[in-house]
This record gives sequence, C-alpha cells and structure tokens, in this order.
Amino acid sequence: MRSRLIVSVSKASMASAQLSPSIESLLAPPPDSPDSWVLGASPRITQIARHAEKAAEVQCTVLVTGETGTGKEVWARALHRLSRRRDKPLVPVNCAALTSTLAESQLFGHEKGAFTGAAGQSLGVFRAANGGVVFLDEVGEMPLELQPKLLRVLQESEVTPVGAAHPERINVQVIAATNRDLEVEVQEGRFREDLYYRLNMVELRVPPLRERVEDIPMFVRYFSQRFAARYGRDLWEPSEVELREFSEYSWPGNIRQLGHVIEQAYVLDCEPTLPNRRQGQTEAAALPFTDLNKLREVAVKQALRSTQGHKGRAAKLLGVHPNTMTRLLAQIKQNSRDQ
Repeated sequence: MRSRLIVSVSKASMASAQLSPSIESLLAPPPDSPDSWVLGASPRITQIARHAEKAAEVQCTVLVTGETGTGKEVWARALHRLSRRRDKPLVPVNCAALTSTLAESQLFGHEKGAFTGAAGQSLGVFRAANGGVVFLDEVGEMPLELQPKLLRVLQESEVTPVGAAHPERINVQVIAATNRDLEVEVQEGRFREDLYYRLNMVELRVPPLRERVEDIPMFVRYFSQRFAARYGRDLWEPSEVELREFSEYSWPGNIRQLGHVIEQAYVLDCEPTLPNRRQGQTEAAALPFTDLNKLREVAVKQALRSTQGHKGRAAKLLGVHPNTMTRLLAQIKQNSRDQ
C-alpha cells in the first residue's frame, strides 16, 4: 500500500473549524478509537451539524433521513453526545426487526404473566432508556398497528407495559431514522401522518456521498488510518489518479460501502479497488437519482453482485436487516411485474 497521499489532515481541521466548539470536540478522538468519527467539509454537512446541535440543546424529537449507508446512526449518536443526556443510556431499536406479536412488549415492556412465556417482568426499550435517548432505526418499517401506540408515547410521555393496569411516566428523547420517503409512505397509507409530523420536529436530511464528492478524500483518509491501525498494516496512500477514481465513483452504498471497500483491502493486505467499477459507472450514468425506488433497486443489485448473490452479506453491505433485504427483493420483483 504505497503511493502519494493527496488529502491531508489539515483539511479535516478546516472542516471542523467551521463548526461550533461542541461539535468540534466530538471529532477529537483519533481514527483508531472506537468513539472516533468524521463529518465532512461540505456546506450541507456543516448546516446539518448546526441543526443537530440546536436539536440536542432543546432535546426535541429528531428525524434523520437519508439513503442506506449515509451515516444516520452516527448522527443519532452525535445528538446523544451533544445533549445533557450524554451520561444516560442511548438505546437503539431496529424497527424492521420488531416481530408483530412481541413488538409492544419489546418497546414498552410487560408484567410477569402478561402472556404465555412472560415468566418475569421486562422494562422494554423506553423504560430502559429513561432519562436518555431512544434511537428508532428504520422507523419507516414499523408495523402500522404499533404506530398509534408510539404516537401516544410521544404525546403523553408515558408507556403502558403489556399486562399493566396503569401507564408509567418516562423521560426520553426520541431520535428516529429512515431511508424511506415518509411523505410517500403517508400518502400510500403505510405510515401515520400524525406520527410523521410528531417525529419530524427537526429533520436532519443526510445527503448521499455522490452529492458531497468533496468529502470523499476525507473519508478515504479516515478509513485508511482507522483500518491501518486496526489490522496493523501500512497506511494506504492513494495516488492522484486513484483518489480521483474514488471521487468519481457513484457509491450506491454511500459511506458504509466506501469504508467496507477500504477495510476489505486491509484485511486482504492489498490495494483497495472499486467494486464492479465498469458496470457501476454505466449504471450511475443512467440512474435517475431523483427516483428513490430506482436508486434502491440499483443498490440492492450491486450489493448482490459484490457478494456473489449472498443475501445475508449483501444486507450487511447495505447496512440493513436481512428481513429488510427480503422485502426489498420482493418489492423489486413486484415492480418488475408491474412495468
């Protein structure tokens, strides 16, 4: 892994200099630290960071939106660390993995004997996070029958455990994230309008990597440093041509995919290479980026190609639950029939 490095650490410092001191302090840990992360230098990211700081200050409900792999959970964790709740728990829940029969218990808890198999009491996510933050990942996939119960929690700041006679007061900040267009989900009857507006007190709309190309060199540097330290390898320093190719690639899997490509190279002790570069560039040229359904389809197909058709690894590459991957494939198949 040798050749000249184009991006310098000073560029990262320039990016953080545009932010407030509290945001800048979160960027202090070195890349090999488990708490390290990087924002970027683009004006849109700087604006999002400032909105995040305001939302953390007032502790309101926040909706983080963006494509798969754009770093929505990173922003949720940043909100937690910026707020006065930083010393309280951050409890994440994958809404796509909630089972219809146990979802209410998983979120709100249950009393002993509330249902068959309830041998003891369970706090549930919201009571376990009391005083802290609940992160509802993939909230757009929450079962419709559970949505009015979540709405009541947000409105009344209380939960009623399954089998309990009375509600219990809670004090949590809710941060939700989704890669779906919830306005479309509302129009098509899959998501409650009142819940959407309750969640969307502040929206952090994270742009895809292809719309913030100026940040790609910074991420290349960050991941190279991170994985060089983790795997004990020499630091990969891309040439000008290599860095330009990485910047011109469409990255349908966004930051997560970029990190995966670089980490894979360190694991295999070889030079990072773009995944299906020729094919990916052809698709990128024909891709209507304003069509989220088409973008989702291209990302799923490319992930499957990268993993030789292995659905589980493709889901991991895209950063989604295997159940979500199954649903995406079913949707793509149905869309093909309807065309």
